[in-house]
Amino acid sequence: MPFYQKLGVLPPKRHTQFRQDNGELHHEQLFGTIGFVGMSSLLYHRQRPTQVVEVLGSEDVRPVAAVERNLLSRKLEGWAVKPGQDWLSSRVPTLFNQDCTVALVAPPKVAQDDIYKNADQDEVVFVHRGHGVLETMFGILEFREGDYLVIPRGVMHRFNWSTENNRALVVESASPVLTPKRYRNHFGQLLEHSPYCERDMRPPSALCDVSNEGKGPFKVRIKKE
Repeated sequence: MPFYQKLGVLPPKRHTQFRQDNGELHHEQLFGTIGFVGMSSLLYHRQRPTQVVEVLGSEDVRPVAAVERNLLSRKLEGWAVKPGQDWLSSRVPTLFNQDCTVALVAPPKVAQDDIYKNADQDEVVFVHRGHGVLETMFGILEFREGDYLVIPRGVMHRFNWSTENNRALVVESASPVLTPKRYRNHFGQLLEHSPYCERDMRPPSALCDVSNEGKGPFKVRIKKE
């Protein structure tokens, strides 16, 4: 059972002419994480989402193991992490393997963070302290303490924190982040014994309009192996 969500004005049928107020066509984008056979969304843009002005350098952000072949018990002083310059530089990888990376974050409140896209992993962000707004290509989502934010791979987004002294935990997963099979029926609906249900899920509430920032170019930081 698909969790259908729509924002803004849409054409009555898919893959048809959908014009802007000035007569120009909207640019239709089919976004999915498992090709054409998985869950997908249709997005409509004023500008072509494929436009790339230039590609600027790269850096190695792979985590490095501090200790290998270790049997000692260790206590991790997780919330002692120090804030970085922005959301990405504040991430401190703590535990990792081939399938996932767990990072602790003390994100600062900044005037304007960079747009970010993790092209390889789904991300789950647990907000331990603080609140703000997550801007995505699907719309705007307000978040607060105790929220779990699920950001599928390939989604361009940026965090706007409204508070200082923020804390979050981030899990980057190479495997898709889905509801456990044992908690859903054949149609995808969550069962009665599931620890959470559709009522707990909050999709984006409004479109993300960046027209007040001009037509670009916009800097997008991409993580890609």
